[in-house]
Amino acid sequence: MKMLTETDLKNIEEFQRIIDTHNNIVFFGGAGVSTESGIPDFRSVDGLYHQQYDYPPETILSHTFYVRKPEEFFRFYRNKMLFTDAKPNAAHLKLAELEKAGKLKAIVTQNIDGLHQAAGSKKVLELHGSVLRNYCEKCGKFYDLEFVKDGTGIPVCEDCGGRVKPDVVLYEEGLSQNTIQESVRAISQAEVLIIGGTSLAVYPAAGLIDYFSGDKLVVINMAPTPRDKFADLLIQAPIGQVFNAIKVNS
Repeated sequence: MKMLTETDLKNIEEFQRIIDTHNNIVFFGGAGVSTESGIPDFRSVDGLYHQQYDYPPETILSHTFYVRKPEEFFRFYRNKMLFTDAKPNAAHLKLAELEKAGKLKAIVTQNIDGLHQAAGSKKVLELHGSVLRNYCEKCGKFYDLEFVKDGTGIPVCEDCGGRVKPDVVLYEEGLSQNTIQESVRAISQAEVLIIGGTSLAVYPAAGLIDYFSGDKLVVINMAPTPRDKFADLLIQAPIGQVFNAIKVNS
């Protein structure tokens, strides 16, 4: 665990002040929020994108590959995308507290792990879907994560025999327009936008922050992002440690 520096601690004091003096906060997060829960960041040095497979992860997680090679898709998906033992970390838990206190109005996440909801957050806008939801492509019947995880081969509907697809946005697929619209509304109305645990490299999701025109932009990320120079407050420290140091005052 990284030791927080004197600069980190001063920045966290400022972060606390921003939270204490604003009541319309939106959080925009990515994979880095869940790495402290044991879920690998796709683009980190030891993340999924740096491991070796017969096909690159971007290829396997594409709509074309899903359609053409579904057995290989699901073999990879079960092995590398489902982390059923992962638990919410301090960042997830503190964000849920901030929402309960009436300060946090929405979480806009690129993650598909459902950890924000597991921590107790209610207003979670999942740009890329969720591994917790799966639907029959033929009749629409819902299936939970365990149905896909515990099965073998291509999961099929018990009612009609149709293929059961995870409710995650694959490469080549569009984002939900309703989710985008809600995210734009939340971000555009926010007084404070906290960007956390994301390199802001994935579009169109990263482009949503362009709609922010509020009072304070806070960026919390270990690595540099394209928005660092626009931030009113930049904290380059582990996001779980940063949120763990924050006190929630309603």
